[in-house]
Amino acid sequence: MFKDKTLLITGGTGSFGHAVLKRVINDFKEIRIFSRDEKKQDDMRHALQNDNVKFYIGDVRDRESVDNAMRGVDYVFAAAALKQVPSCEFFPIEAVRTNIMGVDNVLNSAVEYGVKNVVVLSTDKAAYPINAMGMSKALMEKVAIAKGRSLGQDAKTTIVCTRYGNVMASRGSVIPLFIEQIKSGKDLTVTDPDMTRFMMTLEEAVELVLFAWKHGKNGDLFVQKAPSATIKTLADAVISLSGTDSKIKIIGTRHGEKKYETLITREEMAKAIDMGDYYRIPADQRDLNYDKYFNEGKEIAKTIVTYNSDNTTRLTLDEMKSLLLKLDCIHEAFNI
Repeated sequence: MFKDKTLLITGGTGSFGHAVLKRVINDFKEIRIFSRDEKKQDDMRHALQNDNVKFYIGDVRDRESVDNAMRGVDYVFAAAALKQVPSCEFFPIEAVRTNIMGVDNVLNSAVEYGVKNVVVLSTDKAAYPINAMGMSKALMEKVAIAKGRSLGQDAKTTIVCTRYGNVMASRGSVIPLFIEQIKSGKDLTVTDPDMTRFMMTLEEAVELVLFAWKHGKNGDLFVQKAPSATIKTLADAVISLSGTDSKIKIIGTRHGEKKYETLITREEMAKAIDMGDYYRIPADQRDLNYDKYFNEGKEIAKTIVTYNSDNTTRLTLDEMKSLLLKLDCIHEAFNI
């Protein structure tokens, strides 16, 4: 199906880029990795040793460098982003430049060069955002959805979004930190033991993107159903698998952290379409005719609630351990 096709992954040297390459590296004629980090690209190049993977140095903030990588591309996975909540809090304009303006550059370039499908990766922090990272991702979603809606369902280019929760063992996530702390003989630092987070593997994140690519229509947003766990349960599970007697140290919440995360807002749940393991949230097709909007507006049923990490399936300690055992980093760290 993809043997004569070219895939571009922006931010392709990140955790998602590595995971998606494992899944589709032999399916495409060519896969282009676009990022600004030449060291990560060099490491990736040497590790892969695959002539089908091409590397492009550039930045999504720079439209010319995006255009250079976009020519001849059939599909795009837009994963480039500033993802660290604290750093985005201190440098919010940088989050705007990468997460909003950068993605706008990618979308405009994709449309200009006739790309067939673009899947934009987002985060649960975009739902009811309270921090700069989530706010920038929320606006990124709005930009992508508006672009897809304006193109229409019969357009040559289809633009869809995916939104997922905590991807376990991804760059900057807490599991690698816990492993490092255990190996150093330090206490595991937990901001709030009762804080809940959705738990997904990188492979599940890849499957969500592929599902959205296959089933999406212009302006759609896709969410995968996922279980959650408290941070204490996660820390206890890592300690148990390590076979050590490491302790947990409560340090208080960081800049911009939420008590729990929302994957789908109440307003989105009102129009969400259940697709089994996923929800599809179609774009609002109403226009700027406000008289029509006020006359024909719909009241959201009182029974509809948000889909968040406090009301989804909660993992027990044993279930969390079973999920952690799917991660290579756990096996490598603790010789399991």
